[in-house]
Amino acid sequence: MRNHRIRLIASDLDGTLLRDDKTVSARTSTAIAAAREAGIFVLAATGRQVTQVPAEVEAAGISHIVGSNGAIAIELPSRQVLFEELLEPPAMAAIVDFLSAELPEARVSAVRDHGARHAAAPGYVDLLTPMERDRSWWHIDTEPLEDVIGEPTLKLTVRHPSLSAERLWTLLADSGLGGFHATTSGAPFLEVGAAGVTKATGVAQLCELLDVEPSDVLAAGDARNDLELISWAGVGVAVGNADPITVAAADWVTASNEQDGVALAIETAIAQENRHEPVR
Repeated sequence: MRNHRIRLIASDLDGTLLRDDKTVSARTSTAIAAAREAGIFVLAATGRQVTQVPAEVEAAGISHIVGSNGAIAIELPSRQVLFEELLEPPAMAAIVDFLSAELPEARVSAVRDHGARHAAAPGYVDLLTPMERDRSWWHIDTEPLEDVIGEPTLKLTVRHPSLSAERLWTLLADSGLGGFHATTSGAPFLEVGAAGVTKATGVAQLCELLDVEPSDVLAAGDARNDLELISWAGVGVAVGNADPITVAAADWVTASNEQDGVALAIETAIAQENRHEPVR
């Protein structure tokens, strides 16, 4: 097992740091505060945009958001954009051509304005879940399909009225197309970013800016879009409710998101640091 001194903690949000009701527990907030007191950066590495992050996440002391599965990094609370990696129109056009032929009921949406809004093809909004409709973070403008895919985007999302995100991922992976990176997060849509862009590459860029080595990073997650980050980090942690593929990639498994698994991981890292023991 690898030995490390943790200087940065990167956690997924949904299904990981957040409880199922999308809140941050008191224990997790306390653990984040303790980490920051110990000089450890704590950031969120998520498929979400900064405008979709619950206010209590920032209030808990998260210093940065790596959003859109690694495509953008934003410093909090200044909202300064540190970098962006965009998916180009030719790759989106190829995906849409494939979908039009194979899955004509599929609909797409593109993230615009550093994550502030979505440009959605006609019919996309009809596929939102009831919970999504109740959330205030969605700023979606319906636009002609050619406009949606006509500008570079942080992330293209693909929805289908009956196929799961995992099924969409498999179909696109088998399409033979290239020029993008597709993944899933447990959300009801496929997420497509620029080729080679993952949470790992996003956190790695941020670590360069913060002068943190990969071996000094503890990363936690639960889904396919966390695989690269968990494998890249010095210590990769899967929460107890994680997908089997995520568990298999992790160095160790903590408690579930409902049982404050990220808080437990942070507490363990701090306790071992206080005893001058490497995190294993």
